[in-house]
Amino acid sequence: MKIVIAGACDIGIYLATLLSHSHENIILIDEDEERLGRMDAEADLMTLQASPSSVKTLKEAGAGEADLFIAVTADQHLNLNICMIAKALGAEKTVAKIDDVELTEPGVAEMFERLGVSSLIVPETLAATDIINGLKMSWVRQRWDVHNGALVMLGIKLREGCEILNQPLKDLCGPDDPYHVVAIKRGYETIIPGGNDELRLYDLAYFMTTRQYIPYIRKIVGKEHYVDVKNVLFMGGGNTCVRAVKNIPSYMEAKIIEKDEARCEELNDLLEEDKALVIHGDGRDIQLLNEEGIMSTQAFVALTDNTETNILACLTAKRLGVRKTVAMVENMDYVSMADSLDIGTIVNKKDIAASHIYQMMLDADVSNVRFLTMANADVAEFTAQEGSKVTKRRVFELGLPRGVTIGGLVRKGEGILVSGGTQIQAGDSVMVFCHNANMQQIGKFFN
Repeated sequence: MKIVIAGACDIGIYLATLLSHSHENIILIDEDEERLGRMDAEADLMTLQASPSSVKTLKEAGAGEADLFIAVTADQHLNLNICMIAKALGAEKTVAKIDDVELTEPGVAEMFERLGVSSLIVPETLAATDIINGLKMSWVRQRWDVHNGALVMLGIKLREGCEILNQPLKDLCGPDDPYHVVAIKRGYETIIPGGNDELRLYDLAYFMTTRQYIPYIRKIVGKEHYVDVKNVLFMGGGNTCVRAVKNIPSYMEAKIIEKDEARCEELNDLLEEDKALVIHGDGRDIQLLNEEGIMSTQAFVALTDNTETNILACLTAKRLGVRKTVAMVENMDYVSMADSLDIGTIVNKKDIAASHIYQMMLDADVSNVRFLTMANADVAEFTAQEGSKVTKRRVFELGLPRGVTIGGLVRKGEGILVSGGTQIQAGDSVMVFCHNANMQQIGKFFN
């Protein structure tokens, strides 16, 4: 597959490195030599130092022959324009990163599609959705709903009180049990578990279950005492914060601490009075936090532009008694450190945006992809095609690659957990988890 990426800013660099591991034919365009120089020397791709706004440059990069053209420069207008040009030159699919959420509204997005922009990605909106999902369940690090909750994936940090530690998974996750453990992050190690593996204290475990069994999962992992989030304190009033607050559940009350006075005025204009109380101040000021009731706040969300500030602020909130903390960690080098410090949920816009773009490079039968940043693993939703290999044998007979497991499937709207004896049928939507495996190779089982 030929992929052209315009823009070597953070998302472009991250995405190019990620896709290069799949051995695709990738060209990264940017006019800034220093930004191109940030590419990992081990990444298998070509770079082109030139302006992506130039038609000559796009032709030289082979945009007209691209299966996927990705525009992720810092300028949304440039991204839209060069996607239109790339499509006119012959690119199969195009995707543009934008900042203005209004461009994704019904009618507008369709207009851009007719003009040649196949998909619009708004990283702040995607991140806000993840934040809200995390706040709805204070005891979960990450939640992902498949087919409107027919299947649910829960990432949970295991602590004292968990009932299922130090027991072989084959004794816990049988064909009749209401959950499967599909991935484990232990220290710096990622495990796609087998029947003899065990859960240990402080593991980050990923459970696949169905919605009705979420309370049961909460009980066996010892999280019933975690209070539900009703009060949220946001630090940093940027676009991600605004989009999160606008979509916060009605039963939650929000406060925003923003140190820029002019931005506070903007926030008051952008948000309705009943959505959030805007406070001018520094979220690192412990006296201010105490004055604003940090002790009675169930969640603290740090969304400033500075990763270190967000991590330290969450550590402070934890020390002051806040159970649920969320940190925007844009520097990938700090993700593992943030996890080791146990600050709570980590949100990375590059990672989230890359998940949505990665989905486009896979076959059309892949309808959903997410990266489990903390576990360094992927999860994808494949649709089993008539006559495909996956429909001809039971799961244990498929010979799936090492590091790959099937967690569940959705059949006629019903979520079903998968065991070794499960027979997948054509039309099933199947959730596949993998670590260090080629997603496109896995897709061949379903086509």
